[in-house]
Amino acid sequence: MHEATKAPKISFYDYIVIGGGTTGIPIATTLSKAYSVLLLERGGSPYGNPNITNISNFGSTFSDHSPDSPSQPFISVDGVVNVRSHVLGGGTSINGGFYSHGEARFLKEANLMNERLINESYRWVERVMVFEPVLTKWQSAFRDALVEAGVTPENGFTYDHIIGTKVGGTIFDQNGHRHTAADLLQSRPTAYGVVYKDASGRKLKAYLKGGQMDEIILCAGALGSPQLLMLSGVGPKDQLHTHNIKLVLHHPLIGQGMTDNPTNLLFVPSPIPVAQSLVEIVGIKNSGNYIQMGGFIFEKVSFPHSNGDLKLQNRNPADNPSVTFNYFQKPYDLRKCVHGVKVILKAIESKAFSKFKYPNMTIQDILDLNMKLQTTFPIHANKSSSLEQYYKDNVKTIWHYHGGCQMGKVVDGDYKILGVDAIRVIDGSTLLNSPGCNPQASLLMLGRYMGVTILSKRLAIDRASQMMTKTIASYFA
Repeated sequence: MHEATKAPKISFYDYIVIGGGTTGIPIATTLSKAYSVLLLERGGSPYGNPNITNISNFGSTFSDHSPDSPSQPFISVDGVVNVRSHVLGGGTSINGGFYSHGEARFLKEANLMNERLINESYRWVERVMVFEPVLTKWQSAFRDALVEAGVTPENGFTYDHIIGTKVGGTIFDQNGHRHTAADLLQSRPTAYGVVYKDASGRKLKAYLKGGQMDEIILCAGALGSPQLLMLSGVGPKDQLHTHNIKLVLHHPLIGQGMTDNPTNLLFVPSPIPVAQSLVEIVGIKNSGNYIQMGGFIFEKVSFPHSNGDLKLQNRNPADNPSVTFNYFQKPYDLRKCVHGVKVILKAIESKAFSKFKYPNMTIQDILDLNMKLQTTFPIHANKSSSLEQYYKDNVKTIWHYHGGCQMGKVVDGDYKILGVDAIRVIDGSTLLNSPGCNPQASLLMLGRYMGVTILSKRLAIDRASQMMTKTIASYFA
C-alpha cells in the first residue's frame, strides 16, 4: 500500500509511524525489513515538484501558500515568520540542504551511547542522500575569510563537528538535484491504533496487531508531535479542557521547552557577480557560535537559554498550533549573538573577502543597508539605537526549532512516553538542544539508530521465543 486512498477501512500493523519526515522515514524503512509498517504523512510527494528538487528554485516553496504547498507558514507569538514542512521527506524536502554531524553533547543528551551504531547510522544515510559540494568563488573566499578572522584550523571537507572552519556536506548532488529522506524508503512494505483521513477525506482506522511489542511511533516533528499528543488527550489538562478534549493523561510538560536558535543575517553587496549557493561553508567557534553562509552570511546561536511553549489553537490537526520561542529573553543569548556577528564583521573586513565587498563601504554602511532591507517585516520596523537592539529588531529563524516532548521530561531514554504504553516519540521534539550547525544529519541518524535498536531487540526476543517453543516441543516429542 503506497497511498492512503487504497487503504482498507480497518487494517493491522506491527508498527505505525506517524510523520514521514527526517526521523520517521529512517525508522519506518528500518523496521519494515522484518515487520509490517504503516507510515502516515499528511503532505504529498516531493518527487516531480521542481521547486523542491532543483537547487535553482530553492526558497520558492516558502512563498507558496497553496493547500498543496510543501511548506506551511506560521508566525510565532514572538512575531517571527516561520514554516513547518508539509511533504514526504519533511524538512529535508524544503531546507537548505546542509549536512553536518551533531556534537558530543547532543549524543549524550539524546541518550545515544553506542558509538559504532551512531557511525553506522550516519553512513547508512550518507550512502543514499549526501554529497560533497562544489564551492563557488564566493564560498571559497568566505571560507578563507573565516580562517583569517581566527576561526581556525581550516579542516577541509568533513561531516564531523569540529572546531574551526570546514566545508560540510549537502543533500544536493552535483547536478543541483535535491535528495530527501524519501529516498531512504527503499521498501514500503497502551496506544493501540490511529484514526486518519485519506486524500479524499475518508476517515480510516489502523490498529496495532496486538503483539506485546507492537508500537505507535510518533515522528511528526517539534510542532506536530506535541500537537497530536494533546489532540489525543495527552498533555496539560487546562489546554485540553479549553478545547473540550477528553483527558487521557495529564502530562504538563508536553508543549514546554520550545526553543528556536535565533539568527541574524547580513547581506553584503558585491561589486562582482556572486553565484547562487546554499549553506556549505561553516565556522565553528569554541563559544558555540556556528557561522554559516548561503546568499547571506549568518550565525546560529547554539544552546540558547531562552525557551517558550506550544499551545493548541483549535482541534484541527491540519492547523498550526500557537508557538512562542521568547527569543533573547535571557541576556546570555544576546551576548552570544553579539559575539558571533562580530566574528562575521571581522571576516567581511578580511583580505580574503575583499573583492566581494565594495572598498569604500564601511561596516556601519552594511548595517544601515541591512536595517533598511529588514523593515519589510512588521516586527523589524524599529530603528535600532545600538548593535544589541539591531540584533533584537532583526532576529530570524533558520528553522532549527525543537522541544515540546523533551528527553527526560516527556520521553524516557528509549524515547517512550512517560506514563503511556506502546507509543514513542522520536524526532526533533525530544531534543534538549539543536545539534551542530544543522540538525538534519543527526535526526536522520537518530531515525536509523532507533530503528536498528528497536528492530534488534524485537528480533532477539522473537528468536528466544522460537527457541523456547522448539525446546518445549522436543521435550514432549
